Amino acid sequence: MINDVVIAGAGPNGLMLACELSLAGVRPIVLERLPEPGTEPRANGLVGQVVSMLDRRGLYGRLSGDAGPPRPAPRFVFGALPLDLTPLEDNPLFTLLVPQARVTQVLTERARELGVEIRHGHELTGLSQDGEAVTATVTGPRGTYRLPARHLVGADGGRSLTRKLSGIAFPGVTRDDTVSRTADAHLPAEWMDEATGALHVPGYGVVPPFAHHRNERGVFVFATPPGRAPLVSTMEWKRAGDDGPMTLEEMRASASRVLGVDVPLTPPDGDGPHLLRRLTGGNTRLAERYRDRRVLLVGDAAHVHSAIGGPGLNLGLQDAINLGWKLAAEIRGDAPPGLLDTYESERRPAAHRVVVHTRAQSALIAPGGDVTALRELFAELLADRDTVRRIADLMAGSDVRYDMGTASPHPLTGRYAPDLVLRTGSGTVRLAALTVTARPLLLDLTEDGLPAGAVPEGVEVVTGRAPDAPATALLVRPDSYVAWASSSPHPDTAELDALRAAAGRWFGAVRTVPA
Repeated sequence: MINDVVIAGAGPNGLMLACELSLAGVRPIVLERLPEPGTEPRANGLVGQVVSMLDRRGLYGRLSGDAGPPRPAPRFVFGALPLDLTPLEDNPLFTLLVPQARVTQVLTERARELGVEIRHGHELTGLSQDGEAVTATVTGPRGTYRLPARHLVGADGGRSLTRKLSGIAFPGVTRDDTVSRTADAHLPAEWMDEATGALHVPGYGVVPPFAHHRNERGVFVFATPPGRAPLVSTMEWKRAGDDGPMTLEEMRASASRVLGVDVPLTPPDGDGPHLLRRLTGGNTRLAERYRDRRVLLVGDAAHVHSAIGGPGLNLGLQDAINLGWKLAAEIRGDAPPGLLDTYESERRPAAHRVVVHTRAQSALIAPGGDVTALRELFAELLADRDTVRRIADLMAGSDVRYDMGTASPHPLTGRYAPDLVLRTGSGTVRLAALTVTARPLLLDLTEDGLPAGAVPEGVEVVTGRAPDAPATALLVRPDSYVAWASSSPHPDTAELDALRAAAGRWFGAVRTVPA
């Protein structure tokens, strides 16, 4: 039997893809070399548009414990410079402070609810493919076996074996002149400012919370994530990393060097696991291509970069949400020509944008008087509202506009759909509640409803009113991007023809049925 999809890697990206495929009627098998879900602390939160995307799959509340919609952050950082987002009327930079282990746990639970088979302790060790299938060689607790599938997706991280076995190049740069250290640790209570969350360091001064604090000796970060021990992190340049496992004493010594005064640290409360991590150098790489015939890449398997600004999960989870519905249509046999190719043409440029801004931020935090002068000038630019808007969109990923293959002049076409609130016959509903099933949607907000024959079959139609909506009708893809839009209260024949063409391009040959 040939399976639908095999996914190598049960991290957040692989699990998110598995959920998306299941919502589209495809049953994936997820392989994970670890015998059980990892609990090692890694990323500390989600930043950007992916927070909204998780909301549109009903997962935000599970992760945040908050019944309401996501709220944007009033402040953030760019290159260790403060980014004041309060002047923005429509701030796109959402944040969700939740450990990566919790993200993995919630996505594992959701995947199992949807019937996904997850095989822990089963590792991809080889693959081959032909015109009919790709066959994974898997090593599990009972030995090695072969697992054929229509497609195989590598979600197996920056050192992806899937990518290597597929012969996909991974060009980029490696730097070895930095050492980053991070630990869960307590600092003296009298240093804490309960009102502002800032750290008052005797002999040094004030260190703001949740910000990369840069000086000529390095970078120091202090944060108090909800429900967790305080987090301390440093970055130093041109200093060899210590040998052996990371220790709290090593973390203390590094923090003291960066701030120039003694920084006493004590172990956090509880049994853990507690974070003690050292990273020497870093990689910035982007896969030459995202697909080799029946093999595809998502997340870190396709791109790695500096963690500045927390873009990793933002980018990787959006890869999975973009790929899921397209791959499912390919497997079901109802994908329009070239649909699967748009995964790379849409997501690889988005990854390149992240590479650009993370490398720019790395340059802004480097040591040296020239960099300090550049930072002074850049700080002036960040006082400009338009500059803040552009950087916020860049970091959030909300500046992405896909080519929808039409000449539609509407400004929403190709953009992520705004979070509308609709008044329908059954009550008030947010767009996020309508997208949980990941189906194509046509939002009909016109005065009299779209005419008979205008609505493509297979597209779910929601009729209602949204007085503040920037359009009167929107065709929304399963990943929440707008494939077609109109602002006319009565779309004309040309616009309706464009609607049918957009539906055909993204969802296959469709018949029309009465509205």
